[in-house]
Amino acid sequence: MMDKKLRKHLNGVTLETILNELVDYYGWRELSDLVKIRCFYNDPSIKSSLTFLRKTPWARTEVEKLYCELKEHN
Repeated sequence: MMDKKLRKHLNGVTLETILNELVDYYGWRELSDLVKIRCFYNDPSIKSSLTFLRKTPWARTEVEKLYCELKEHN
């Protein structure tokens, strides 16, 4: 479970916003290196990634953690 300090960055933020911000910051290539999810490196799109992340709790958690880390350092 993420600690409360990191969790505050997720309050009121949609998964689509999280993904868009991560893609804007890292790009698909670096994002796929940071979070090993096939939909990030095999013909990536926001739509296909959102579909996968909504169905796959462990992957969503990894993406949320990365987003929180980004927000902590920026």
